[in-house]
Amino acid sequence: MGYTTIYEEAQASFTEKKSEFIGHIAPVSTADEAVAFINRIKAENRKARHNVYAYVLREGNVSRYSDDGEPQGTGGVPVLDVINKSGLTDVCVVVTRYFGGILLGASGLTRAYSQGCSMAVNAARKMKMCECSRISFSCDYTLYGKVSYALPEYGVIMEKEDFADSVNLAFLVKSEFSDKLKKQLTDISCGKLELSAKTFSLYVKIKAFLNYYSIYYIELVCFIYCKGEFLCCRENKPNCLKNNF
Repeated sequence: MGYTTIYEEAQASFTEKKSEFIGHIAPVSTADEAVAFINRIKAENRKARHNVYAYVLREGNVSRYSDDGEPQGTGGVPVLDVINKSGLTDVCVVVTRYFGGILLGASGLTRAYSQGCSMAVNAARKMKMCECSRISFSCDYTLYGKVSYALPEYGVIMEKEDFADSVNLAFLVKSEFSDKLKKQLTDISCGKLELSAKTFSLYVKIKAFLNYYSIYYIELVCFIYCKGEFLCCRENKPNCLKNNF
């Protein structure tokens, strides 16, 4: 079962009746990570009047929010509502308010905190996450030609492709396609392939934050493809993206 989250932290701001609202959003996977992000934003904005927050976690279906001193229901609930409607999970949003001296009223606060969260969500780069299986095997060069023709149909992510006396392959495929692909490979090889397959509980980021790029994240290694062409592989944010995003 897939889910949608964000790639990295983002923020956006606006001013409403002299009060500045800054929406901050970050990817988190645990309550401890969410609390750490909230505390960091508060520390960075010590002069702010309020730091309203909400977060949603996939594990345990957890959600929390706080009005942080604003009238009850005017801050945390609107922020949480925006997150839920966006379809995101494993995210934390903090909306910071620098008070400008003019009261906004309950409805004004609700609109302002909703807008701050919406702007942060819109500024974030979103990714679809999906469970994958790793399949590996060895084959001769004649069979490799048939196999390599079949694999692109399943959008596999190639991890290993060694050419020696035989060809050794290892790749990732979305779990929902795993059984179908294994059957096709068995048919192609007339049962000669000894397939080793393992389904991972880890999730692979499979969708672009822009239409032009595809992002694959496997065990802290980021594989970047542009129009099917391999660009780079780094543990952190790739240099090839820093100037483009």
